Amino acid sequence: MSAEAIVTVTQMMRTLPESKQQQVAEHISDYIADLQDDMRWDESFKKREPNLIQQARLAKQQIAEGKASRMDISHL
Repeated sequence: MSAEAIVTVTQMMRTLPESKQQQVAEHISDYIADLQDDMRWDESFKKREPNLIQQARLAKQQIAEGKASRMDISHL
């Protein structure tokens, strides 16, 4: 988001009654927190993706070789 867009949003908020400004600020704060959480998740996944791919390949190989068995989810 550009500085210009931030200024525009701020100006728009100032046209609202103070109680509504507070609501908008809370919504924006929640939205930003969600975006930050998504960014952390994406970064975490990106770091682990090569290992996940390797594990998936190993699982496929074990299935093809008949070394895999069905998971019993009743023990989870």
